[in-house]
Amino acid sequence: MIARYNVPEIAAIWTEENRFQKFLQVEIALLQVLEDQKKIPEGTTRAFNGVKIKPERINEIEAITRHDVIAFCSSITEQVEPKHARFFHFGVTSSDILDTALSLQIKDSLELITADLKTIIDALKVKVDETKDLLCMGRSHGMYAEPMVFAQKFLSFEQELVRRLADYKAAIETEITGQISGAVGNYTILDAQIETKTLGKLGLKPETVSTQVIPRDRVAKIIGIGAMTAAALERMAVEFRLLHHSDVAEIYEGFKKGQKGSSTMPHKKNPISSENISGLSRVIRSHYEVALQDTILWHERDISHSSAERLILPDHFGLLSYAIKRMADTVTNLVINREKVEAKVADNFSSLSSFLLHEMILLNPTSREELYALVQEASFNSKTIDQFFGVLQSKSQENGLKMPAGVTPLTLKTHYFSRFAEVLRRSR
Repeated sequence: MIARYNVPEIAAIWTEENRFQKFLQVEIALLQVLEDQKKIPEGTTRAFNGVKIKPERINEIEAITRHDVIAFCSSITEQVEPKHARFFHFGVTSSDILDTALSLQIKDSLELITADLKTIIDALKVKVDETKDLLCMGRSHGMYAEPMVFAQKFLSFEQELVRRLADYKAAIETEITGQISGAVGNYTILDAQIETKTLGKLGLKPETVSTQVIPRDRVAKIIGIGAMTAAALERMAVEFRLLHHSDVAEIYEGFKKGQKGSSTMPHKKNPISSENISGLSRVIRSHYEVALQDTILWHERDISHSSAERLILPDHFGLLSYAIKRMADTVTNLVINREKVEAKVADNFSSLSSFLLHEMILLNPTSREELYALVQEASFNSKTIDQFFGVLQSKSQENGLKMPAGVTPLTLKTHYFSRFAEVLRRSR
């Protein structure tokens, strides 16, 4: 990950040194079980106490062997007496170590991602509470539609991320597995009981059917959840960017002391965080296509997925964590121009057309189509609220129709607030 978007906690999980540390964690867990099962001599595991991960030495050996797991094993066993070293990596194949260690890295990453999601969900809840008394113009096709409560925007974003959080929690429970099944997953040397006990020490469930590799649809599913999370972040970012327009001006991102919006225009306050998140979300979503391609391996296994995963997995979790954190900060510091928001509701009388249409349907036996045409004509041919009601009143009298009285956007505030309160209760 480039320094600009680096999240140290995620980056630490995906260092080569930590990767090798996870290899060692898996190998030691296996030694403990083999020793407990009397498969290897007592004291074997203890002989590996104090061994060190030596990345430079591993690289030296790999330059000769051209095999990272063999290089890792050699760097460990050369630190231990041969009588004990011979049992290291006993009965397993490289993928048992690689894939099980990878699962541990993914699990550690998701624990951080889920914590990030909880933070942004909490930030959105605060905004819901702050704006549940603010009436705004809702839009459809980018055009004014009907009044709504501003908090509904934040509540919609919050609920989408609540769903992604639930997806991640489920994935941690069901999609992160390990394997100690040997070449082509056929348990030639070790049995399923040893696998289960070893993985239990690592906090992992055994893969139901391994083919020497853990099936990559599991990784793809997790990356897919990340892609959907990125889409949720960009949906928020796009809404903020649209409402940030100078000629909309309903919100703007918090502007910190000393911040500059333009190299030449001192007046500018740009939605740079939202724009940044839009860009990063595109990259995060692109990882899903790679992850899907990685599910298609030859026969029981090949390593065409390996190079791709080394690139996308650290970037995926790193960028996702960065984007979530940045959006949480953006939401927290978002400034809402309440006067501008409310003024648009008061000024846009034609947004009452839906409410008035249905009130007139209730008051009159006339067909829906005739009433629709009447309200539409009043909307299209009026420039002020007085004109709107004047035309509607005149047309209603001409056609012997009853019309509801005393209806304005602001008199309907209580109506909109009460309906939103029902939605809020349901979401909670």
